[in-house]
Amino acid sequence: MLDTYKHKGLRKQLVGVVREKGIKDENVLVAIEKIPRHFFLDSSFTEFAYQDKAFPIGNGQTISQPYTVAFQSELLKIKKNEKVLEVGTGSGYQSCVLIELGAKVFTIERQKDLYQRTKTFLPTIGYRPRMFYGDGYAGLPAYAPFDKIIVTAGAPFIPEALVQQLKMGGIMVVPVGEDVHTMISLEKISESEIIQREHGNFKFVPLLEDKADSKK
Repeated sequence: MLDTYKHKGLRKQLVGVVREKGIKDENVLVAIEKIPRHFFLDSSFTEFAYQDKAFPIGNGQTISQPYTVAFQSELLKIKKNEKVLEVGTGSGYQSCVLIELGAKVFTIERQKDLYQRTKTFLPTIGYRPRMFYGDGYAGLPAYAPFDKIIVTAGAPFIPEALVQQLKMGGIMVVPVGEDVHTMISLEKISESEIIQREHGNFKFVPLLEDKADSKK
């Protein structure tokens, strides 16, 4: 896998596009510029890797639009060494952005072949989040609480188990809805008080509601 001057130039252009769309967090922009997104795509898509678009990665899943990745990352307000739970590993691109931001990433994926592929792939490009195969709705209670939680697929509701796994003062970012998803951030003030904000509409693949698929 080669990361050429051309690729780096295209990433710089992509950062300019994302910045123009309203992303202000310089750390997020630096992460987007550093990570070779073309490594995450099938070779037939590499020429499109630095367009601000989502692309298929198999199993009915996509690698998210860079702007969406940047938007969710900015909402999380990551600080170095924070423990972050990502629900929906997918290609692993969002995990890498979080790692570049200094997070300790725990990520869970329910598509077994996608999980296995990404777990094998990420170390080859220098990223090693803690990866788990399982049901994203359940989170990872054994490793809770988390400073931040990010859900990278559209959920029909906010999973209560994930709210329970959020540390006091923590932030969760989750797209909620059916066809169109409203980006919601939750800030956990106390066990009884949560501040919820809406941040516009996005399109995500659905967060699957059944348990981890043991047949794959």
